[in-house]
Amino acid sequence: MNAAVRAVVRMGIYVGAKMYFVYEGYQGMVDGGNNIVEVTWECVSSILQVGGTVIGSARCQAFRTREGRLQAAYNLIQKGITNLCVIGGDGSLTGANLFREEWNGLLEELAQTGKIEKEAVKKYAYLNIVGMVGSIDNDFCGTDMTIGTDSALHRIIEVVDAIMTTAQSHQRTFVLEVMGRHCGYLALVSALACGADWVFIPEYPPEEGWEKQLCVKLSENRARKKRLNIIIVAEGAIDIHNKPISSEKVKDLVVSQLGYDTRVTILGHVQRGGTPSAFDRILASRMGVDAVLALLEATPNTPACVVSLSGNQSVRLPLMECVHMTQEVQKAMDNRQFDEAVKLRGRSFENNLNTYKMLSQKKSDAELPKSNFNVAVMNVGAPAAGMNAAVRSAVRMGIIEGHKMLAVSNGFEGFSKGQIKEISWGAVGGWTGQGGSILGTKRTLPAKYLEKIAEQMRSHNINALLVIGGFEAYLGLLELSAAREKYEEFCVPMVMVPATVSNNVPGSDFSIGADTALNTITDTCDRIKLSASGTKRRVFIIETMGGYCGYLASMGGLSAGADVAYIFEEQFDIRELQANVEHLTEKMKTSIQRGLVLRNENCNENYTTDFIYQLYSEEGKGVFDCRKNVLGHMQQGGAPSPFDRNFGTKISAKAIQWISHKLRESYRKEEGKVFANTDDSVCLLGMRTRTLLFQPVAELKDQTDFVHRIPKEQWWLKLRPLMKILAKYKISYDISDSGQLEHVPGCNIQTSS
Repeated sequence: MNAAVRAVVRMGIYVGAKMYFVYEGYQGMVDGGNNIVEVTWECVSSILQVGGTVIGSARCQAFRTREGRLQAAYNLIQKGITNLCVIGGDGSLTGANLFREEWNGLLEELAQTGKIEKEAVKKYAYLNIVGMVGSIDNDFCGTDMTIGTDSALHRIIEVVDAIMTTAQSHQRTFVLEVMGRHCGYLALVSALACGADWVFIPEYPPEEGWEKQLCVKLSENRARKKRLNIIIVAEGAIDIHNKPISSEKVKDLVVSQLGYDTRVTILGHVQRGGTPSAFDRILASRMGVDAVLALLEATPNTPACVVSLSGNQSVRLPLMECVHMTQEVQKAMDNRQFDEAVKLRGRSFENNLNTYKMLSQKKSDAELPKSNFNVAVMNVGAPAAGMNAAVRSAVRMGIIEGHKMLAVSNGFEGFSKGQIKEISWGAVGGWTGQGGSILGTKRTLPAKYLEKIAEQMRSHNINALLVIGGFEAYLGLLELSAAREKYEEFCVPMVMVPATVSNNVPGSDFSIGADTALNTITDTCDRIKLSASGTKRRVFIIETMGGYCGYLASMGGLSAGADVAYIFEEQFDIRELQANVEHLTEKMKTSIQRGLVLRNENCNENYTTDFIYQLYSEEGKGVFDCRKNVLGHMQQGGAPSPFDRNFGTKISAKAIQWISHKLRESYRKEEGKVFANTDDSVCLLGMRTRTLLFQPVAELKDQTDFVHRIPKEQWWLKLRPLMKILAKYKISYDISDSGQLEHVPGCNIQTSS
């Protein structure tokens, strides 16, 4: 929430508005006085990395009454405030909308009782409202992610990772209770991200006789030498008769039926606290800026809107449509229409649930289909956190589809040497939380091993190939498809899933591993900022990875609150360096006496990190001193973030389903073999704005700068001005892309104002 508060204040000041804090939520608005305070640029410094909210939040009974709202309107008029930005859940937003609808009547009443002048009624005739959803449950319809959800997942996954090590040592069963009274998002996604054995959520109650099924599954896992069982329970979990299922009930069941040593851990308010994740900070900063723009463009005739996220795009939706849909979910659950509730939760929730159901429950060999196809999975390029989650998901999905799954070790080099073996369902258990690449990965391209690889494809009878990796994986697929004329073995379906910290693969807005790297950078920058604010008047210059791609430097700059980020895609010269030094010199005169400068490793061959460090040191003499820090390979390692685990799991499962479809399509019955040699049989599966798309690698060639190994067009470049605005640079901001008001899909009420 603090990142959103900071963005709203700074964007407001940037567009010339007077900005006010209302402390303690609606209670502060009703109480007035020093709860409504004008704020300056510096008031929101150093809050980006702080959890919770610096302006406080409170449930307010008074605001639910007309008298309370009358008093609130009076307090706002005293300060001349007619634009409100509300960050909260559906309750806060519904209250705001009611306040807006009553506004004119409230002013009339205040004028009649002589509390305000008649002119004031005309002058302040309209109240504009824009909402941002801050809720860790992600229970608000219309947005893919609410502010705070990703951070809550980080807390849960940190705990699960820690518990896994102790549970594995002791052969214990752990029942974990997570928040979510009415929404199972946190439970579902954390179950997906840690490969839990069972999950209980309100939207998907277990079938009759689940107690027996659960015990069978746990004992089967133990029989397969799996020492650890993890069961995740949402606090609002229910059975098919709407009766609650508590974590204690689950524990008692396991102890009485199986006699396993079982422990309950209730996470409680741990999930609400801690440092916000990089994703949440960037999301909230984008939303905050868009909220101010929405207020500026609001007219008396536009309905109150919420700024939300769809895929990778910021959109505006009518507030009451979203609230209506959110309430519909609860109604469906109360009426035991659980399938309907899952649908109403949205595409992303439904996908999560379907993926979890498929990957968690191993069917017996008799139940599985037999496709007689062999599918190979491999990692190529540098390691990226989340690769292992992607491999696990691919292997299990392939087995469900009836294929024999083969794991190739050590990239194309290992492929040529025949480092290929069958991999089973159980072999990939516990892989989601592991960093690096368990299969082993190399940057080597296939061109010099074509004959040997073709030989291995033939001898192992490989009918399809899934490559999980970075730019090398993309180049590798181009080389293999070019070699189809010479080697018929390569005429099989091939697909790649992007996995690289640099996020530099064409055809995808995101790559597996980039989110983890971003969190590492953000985390390090937070520590460095604390060190700098302790010493005062200090500027840190930090070098990030990424090759020629400035994604990590730019997004790291946005989430860590940097003053500037130098990247290859935006050329800079000595005049700009000079201007940045002057900007920092001015900043040192304020109460914020520290600076943070990010530099992508290849942004300029002459303006090296050392050069920039020396320039800043010389020019800043007597005003500030400098330190430099090269982050290096720590950005590639570490346990994958919840986002990377999930993204890897979902995208890989989808890739295998595509492979199955292509195999059926290209199987030649009379010859008894697979033959696919069209462009659309070698694809890259990427996330594009709002959807996952399969794109032929041949078609992506035109979109690629092969010399610098980056896409020619990159979506995140349009977020660069945000960082500059939030760092107090006077620049122009292109709002042509800012959201038009859309409608919530499937909502049958249309809002009028």
